[in-house]
Amino acid sequence: MIYVYLKYFHILGAILLATGLIGVWLFDLRSRQQHEDLVRFGESIRNIRTFYYGLTTPGAIIMLITGVWLVIEFYGGPDFIDHPWLAGMIFLFLFEFIEGNTITRIYFDKIYKLSEASLEAGEFSEELKTSISKHLPTFTHFLDLPIVFVIIFIAVTRPTDWNTFFVGLPLAIAVSLLFSWYIPKKYPWKK
Repeated sequence: MIYVYLKYFHILGAILLATGLIGVWLFDLRSRQQHEDLVRFGESIRNIRTFYYGLTTPGAIIMLITGVWLVIEFYGGPDFIDHPWLAGMIFLFLFEFIEGNTITRIYFDKIYKLSEASLEAGEFSEELKTSISKHLPTFTHFLDLPIVFVIIFIAVTRPTDWNTFFVGLPLAIAVSLLFSWYIPKKYPWKK
């Protein structure tokens, strides 16, 4: 019976994480559309923070706890590597967890602080404009959802080989590169 509860909470964590990332993605897009309206920009950045800390982070923690428990209890601990679907999901989740809590979270926290300071000053600061245009955090931010979609696809299909992983990962990277190029180009910051 414990397996059913762990699986339920693991799926619940995935739903929270994915919902949070979709909210972050949408409000990031909204913030880019508001590059001339500081109040609406600041509101979008606050909403990013709300989704990130209110849904994404708790979802990731729930998934981490239940995932480790499931692997140890039901998949032989280190023998998970014998299951490509499980090993692929673990690798992608750990990558996403580490990247999301370093590059992306630090980036959005900095943007939040700079937007709050800009709101107090009544205008976009040059540091905010420069920070929002950074390429690496933009890429990693736009990589979040495609990676989660690959994880979900692997979880549902449970492939017995590594082909899905080695096709899905480059596809996720390609989508992220496309978004990282197109969206900042569509909504450029005026210097």
